[in-house]
Amino acid sequence: MLSRFSTQTLAKFASLYAGLAYGLYWIPLRALEQAGLHDVFPALMFNLVPMLLILPLIVWRWSTIVRAPLHFHVTGIVVGLALVGYTNAFLYTDVVRVLILFYLTPIWGFVLARIFLGDLITPIRWVSILLGIGGMLTIFNVGTGIPLPENVGDWTALAAGVLWAVASLMMLMGKESPIDYALWFFLWNGIAAIVVCAVFFTRTETALPAAAVFIDVLPWLVPLALVLIIPAGFAVIYGPTQLNPGIAGILFMVEIGVGTITASIMTDEPFGWRELLGVLMITTAALVEPVRDLIQHRYGRGQSEFLDLS
Repeated sequence: MLSRFSTQTLAKFASLYAGLAYGLYWIPLRALEQAGLHDVFPALMFNLVPMLLILPLIVWRWSTIVRAPLHFHVTGIVVGLALVGYTNAFLYTDVVRVLILFYLTPIWGFVLARIFLGDLITPIRWVSILLGIGGMLTIFNVGTGIPLPENVGDWTALAAGVLWAVASLMMLMGKESPIDYALWFFLWNGIAAIVVCAVFFTRTETALPAAAVFIDVLPWLVPLALVLIIPAGFAVIYGPTQLNPGIAGILFMVEIGVGTITASIMTDEPFGWRELLGVLMITTAALVEPVRDLIQHRYGRGQSEFLDLS
């Protein structure tokens, strides 16, 4: 059985992997748009295909899931609300504002953990918060600091970040299996995507893409779901079930750095000293605690006190 230390270390690297994978998500999403799927339909395929692929696992665990305590089901609803809010915020405000306001999550996570778990916001965690948010503001060239919410999209992004921090805390405090949380995560993601798509379709005059368009993307989307989307989904749930929600939030910020680098390589997005500095700051913020843990595990706590700012 994994020790508490090794379990948390694994969870930290799982969260880093999730951030890396989510930073690549824009590439297949754009490919779906180029294939003829527009508006909410790329998100529909991105959530529905993984749900259908793991449906046998959901059915296998169904009796255990439905018998789980109320806390488990409420957590699933909060996770779903957070992700739906995050996704739909992009429809009503600028991408930059969504990312900045949502990724204040580490602050809410550390505050909630301090209140409900008694976890201290240690100096090394303050360093991570400042580096992560500072790097994000540097990448987006926001010289005046964190923007105040101005419209429904801004408030939705901010609320989604708070809800994700709450959901992370609830998963950490829950007793259920991370696998069950992940299966519930995929199920509700798929259901939420269907609902959002149905509401969008009924309230707009957008034509439903031809069935052939959906079928044509499956030969590459199914393997992608198996090797990237599904593992990332399990990783993004496993991290919060083991970690302080503030730590998990900082590790997930790697998504911004990876997205910035890949966008500069594959598109005409600029990548200069400002973007490089921001990526380095976010990467450092995400690696501070995992690297500290590895050094302490390798050399022993007494020989690595210089890294122990907790």
